[in-house]
Amino acid sequence: MVMRRPNSRPIPPTAYSDAVDGLRLVTSSVESGAGESYLASGVDIDAGEEAVKRIGPLVRSTYRPEVMGDIGGFGGLFDIGRSGYRDPLLVSATDGVGTKSEIARETGRLDSIGRDLVAMCVDDLVCAGAAPLFFLDYLAVGRLDPVAAESLVAGIADGCAEAGCALIGGEMAEHPGVMAADQFDLVGFAVGAVERDALLDGTAAVAGDVLVGIESPNLRSNGFSLARRLVFDVAGRSLDDPAWEGASTTLADEMLAPSVIYAPAVVAALAAHEIHAVAHVTGGGLPGNLPRVMDNTLDAVVDRSTWEVPRFFCELQNMGDVSDDEMDRVFNMGLGMVLAVPDRDADAVVAMLASHDRPARVVGELTAGSGQVRMNGTRQGGIGS
Repeated sequence: MVMRRPNSRPIPPTAYSDAVDGLRLVTSSVESGAGESYLASGVDIDAGEEAVKRIGPLVRSTYRPEVMGDIGGFGGLFDIGRSGYRDPLLVSATDGVGTKSEIARETGRLDSIGRDLVAMCVDDLVCAGAAPLFFLDYLAVGRLDPVAAESLVAGIADGCAEAGCALIGGEMAEHPGVMAADQFDLVGFAVGAVERDALLDGTAAVAGDVLVGIESPNLRSNGFSLARRLVFDVAGRSLDDPAWEGASTTLADEMLAPSVIYAPAVVAALAAHEIHAVAHVTGGGLPGNLPRVMDNTLDAVVDRSTWEVPRFFCELQNMGDVSDDEMDRVFNMGLGMVLAVPDRDADAVVAMLASHDRPARVVGELTAGSGQVRMNGTRQGGIGS
């Protein structure tokens, strides 16, 4: 297990306290007259060790039988020979949570954004047909409180447990003088495996395949630069405002709603049915991600009328009079994954996904073409054009 040691500098002693305007810091001080030291520069190795101690049980809770060793080594060990693969290919992915981390920082709600991190990584793996095996994370902070680190890693551990992958390593790095004291960023790294003869490489999809879209109830972790601009700069709203008139949720609730993790449901569907392609709808939306899993002899024809766009997307669009095309290019618009499947298998795939609590529906088809995505039809959900 990788020791979560500070990266470029050891970790300083800081403590977060709840505040209306976000997280405030309580920092250590240096005794008057003391010589220069790490502590004087804002570094406290003991605080780093305390953070490692706090997250240990969370990390161990995600272990699979293939994990070897424990916290304290220089590298995480995973015995893929115990995973039951015949001829496996390893598939890797890395991602972050973008500026959604700013919403978490401003509200002091750190417990779910780690789940977003896992989702962004493991759901990329399944696009190659791979099942997630293990995960590593990197946490950069201006100054770190071990309690806050524990909260962030708890979200990562929860996501790993749901995705079925082991959290086998990580790193915490303090960047004093580079990041503001209460800023942080998260990066994740996931590795999965797929049998060589089951690899999805973008060549299997054919004209006549139908597109099965899996619902996404929220923004997940994409488009937050535009979302933050619309909410704060254009509409002049506050995070504790109702998400819309009469809403029982706040803007903070909607913007921090944790990402759905699709990997287990998609892996189950891949094992049971013929699936030709899987696209993760992240930055770039449907127009930017569907071409990544089909060749340039095909077009993806998507019917916007086949699913209902969640209300919060409507609110964002109306705040800034954003065009339909721009919304499609930035946000997932209510579909987090899209699978290309033979028409004869569509109903069974939808039923399989529903049995894993991932509602899905047919939202379009592949036709002969030139690698384009055509967005047709009128949206459900009240979004204006």
